[in-house]
Amino acid sequence: MNLKKTITIVISIFLLQNLTNKIPQTKAEVTDIGEIKKEEYPAGRNVVPIIEEKPLVISGGVEEIHDVSLDRCIRIALGNNPRILASMQDVFAADARVKEIWSSYFPQFSWQSAVSRIRQLQLSDVFRENLVYNYFLLGQISASQMLYDFGVTQNQATIRKLDKEGYKVMLAATVNDVVCDVKKAYFNLQYSLMAKKIAQDTVERYEAFYEQAKAFYKSGTSPKVDVTIAEVNLSDSKLMYIQAENAVNIAMAKLSNSMGLPYSSRYKISDNLRYTPCDLKLEEAIKIAQESRPEFKLADIRVEEARQNVKLMKKTYFPTLTIEGQYQIGGRHLTSNYGYNFGGYLNFPTINGYLIRNEVKEAKALYSKEEATSLNTKNNIYLEVQQAYYAMEENKNSIPVAFLGMKQAKENYNLSYGRYEVGVGNPVELKEAQSQYQDALLKYHNTLYHFNVSKAELEKYIGRNINDEQVALDLGEKHNKKPGLKNRKQ
Repeated sequence: MNLKKTITIVISIFLLQNLTNKIPQTKAEVTDIGEIKKEEYPAGRNVVPIIEEKPLVISGGVEEIHDVSLDRCIRIALGNNPRILASMQDVFAADARVKEIWSSYFPQFSWQSAVSRIRQLQLSDVFRENLVYNYFLLGQISASQMLYDFGVTQNQATIRKLDKEGYKVMLAATVNDVVCDVKKAYFNLQYSLMAKKIAQDTVERYEAFYEQAKAFYKSGTSPKVDVTIAEVNLSDSKLMYIQAENAVNIAMAKLSNSMGLPYSSRYKISDNLRYTPCDLKLEEAIKIAQESRPEFKLADIRVEEARQNVKLMKKTYFPTLTIEGQYQIGGRHLTSNYGYNFGGYLNFPTINGYLIRNEVKEAKALYSKEEATSLNTKNNIYLEVQQAYYAMEENKNSIPVAFLGMKQAKENYNLSYGRYEVGVGNPVELKEAQSQYQDALLKYHNTLYHFNVSKAELEKYIGRNINDEQVALDLGEKHNKKPGLKNRKQ
């Protein structure tokens, strides 16, 4: 037994117990058979639980936002989502690392000053004793300039540039993910708002059923149990409305979080879920993903970065050509001596042939690994595109079927209500028809929601937005009317 059925049974028992206590127990209290006392059955608006009407907004923040559209939500997310801001800083840091490598071609300067006390270990030939004296280094300035390192710095800079390009692609991927999250949260809010409207419409319908049942009971054409059933159904529909209203608040919170606004103030959605035609073919989607998907580009960048690292490892034993100059002044007195030197040097690193050989082998193995990882990444991208495409096609083909089911459920409900209105039907039949109609409405809008979500995921997996003209299905005015109740939009 699910939670919904359990809650319905509990409410039914509670209402039946209270109603039983309110039924007159003595003949003196009983009036005409058709007369209804207010103490027995309250007005429809007073049937528990009582709902306070609230606007569909979030309030309490500093800034006010009105009538938010999907485009505006995306713009807000691009400027406020912390994931995007963090990825931007990664790009800036990668750019700085490229410049750090090129700093090897800039001159290096150093300055040193010191004072020390020296005691010689050997005896002086003149004084036949160890000399002790202070030695001053007033200043020593050194300058060096690397002229050429046989392509090592160039190769390191190339690797850092590829790393920077990788972070730029990762920024694009982050933006792609955030935009998809915003779209899904926006569509979820649209669906939640529609579910709340359907729940509110259901409450109004059950209020009409309740008033109709009381009228039948007053006229003596229906038993009291019909009124009790109608009251239980009304309470159950109000409970569902409260749950739908809470789902709207949660959906708003998720949308705010996806935009980078943890607690946004007063905003509302002015448009509804729409069917946006998409005639994109699978082959076209695959081709677009190869050109635009950030992860596809990132896989190629990682392979090239590994190849450049192999070349760098092969240059480990290359020398460095450097010129250097130095000037110093000091001695036993502050300025007693001075000197300078300059020259060019070809500096060879300490060579360990066994180490270099294995470092090259490691780099080659990592290069082969990146090639395999790149292939696997591309295969996964192809799979993601196909799954999203087929999911979108499934939901696309399900929309007309769900729409037809909604029309059929509407017709069945109209017939059941007509039978009940003339006293031929019964509340159980009407309840079942109403439930089927409500489920059909929710199923139709749920199909629209899943279609838009699958389309947003396809846009994420191909790395590009699909722009088509938006077309809403025409429900038709003739399907918007229900007998016995005022006309409302479905």
